[in-house]
Amino acid sequence: MNKKDGNTLDIVLMGREYRVACAPEEREALQSAVVFVDEKMRELGEKTKSSGERLAVMTALNLAHELLSIKLPGGFDMQELRRRIGAMQTRLDEALASQEQLF
Repeated sequence: MNKKDGNTLDIVLMGREYRVACAPEEREALQSAVVFVDEKMRELGEKTKSSGERLAVMTALNLAHELLSIKLPGGFDMQELRRRIGAMQTRLDEALASQEQLF
């Protein structure tokens, strides 16, 4: 991974180079993410014998599933939290709609 200018970073995933936008203060975090994603892609590629775009999509879906399945410390379930936020949004929209009818 080489720096090209202050706002981009050259990265390598599965042996292919990409130049991505990256603020200087986020370089270290992005480099860690690149290592993580590259490892996940290699693991999944070995298991499924997939490559290219199909492997990238399968890896993205697996990572999204893992993220959405995380239970945060204190017992917070991300999917339940999203559902509750959605329900609150619906109630707020309904309350605002009834208020608009008053004026």
